[in-house]
Amino acid sequence: MIQINQYIDHTLLKATATKEEIVKLCSEAKEYNFYAVCVNGCYVQLAKQELQNSDVKIAAVIGFPLGAMTTEGKVFEAKDCIEKGASEIDMVINIGKLLGGENDDVKNEIRLIKKAIGNNVLKVIFENCYLSEEQIKIVSQLAVIAGADFIKTSTGFGTSGATFEDVQIMKNVVGDKAQIKAAGGIKDRETAEKYIKMGVTRLGTSSGVSLVTKGISESGKY
Repeated sequence: MIQINQYIDHTLLKATATKEEIVKLCSEAKEYNFYAVCVNGCYVQLAKQELQNSDVKIAAVIGFPLGAMTTEGKVFEAKDCIEKGASEIDMVINIGKLLGGENDDVKNEIRLIKKAIGNNVLKVIFENCYLSEEQIKIVSQLAVIAGADFIKTSTGFGTSGATFEDVQIMKNVVGDKAQIKAAGGIKDRETAEKYIKMGVTRLGTSSGVSLVTKGISESGKY
C-alpha cells in the first residue's frame, strides 16, 4: 500500500479561513505526518509557530488565485513569505498573458520568482481548466526553462481541478526535469493513488485526513 501521507500538501486556502482553522490544519499535519501545509501568506508566521519542532514544511501561495497581479508584486510576496517561514512557494502564472501568447513574460516571471527564493522550492500553478492541450505543453516547457521545481495543475478555485489527462500531458513534456503536483478535487484514496502511480510526487488537497485514515494498515501506521 502506498504511504500516501508524505505526498500530501495539507491545504486550506479559502477566503474565510480563520486562525483557529489554520491551527487545526497544522495539528492535523503533525498528527498524520503530512509533507507540508499550504496556506495563504497571512498565515505563514502562524503556521511556522504551530509547526516548530516538526518536520512539516510550509508552502505559501503567491499571486493567488488569479495570477493577474504584477510580477514585482509576486516577487515581493514570495520573498516575504520565505522570510516569514515558508520553504515552498506555489505561484499562479499570469494566465491571461499565456492565453495571449506572451510566453516570454510568463517565463520571465517564473524565472524572477525562482531567483528571488533561491534554493527554496517553487511550484508553478497553471490552472489547466482554462488552457488547451497545446497551451499546457507550452507552459510546461516554459516552467522548466525558467527553473521551476514543480509544475502544478490547478488552484482549486477554477472551473475544475486536476485531471488524469492533463497530468499525463504535463508528464510527457517535463519527464524528470520537474516534479508534478496535482491539486483540485482530490477527495478519495483511489484517485490519489492513481496520480502517484502516474508519477505525481505531491498532492494538494483539503481532504488529507480522510485520504490517510481510510488507508491505515493493521499496524496502525499511515
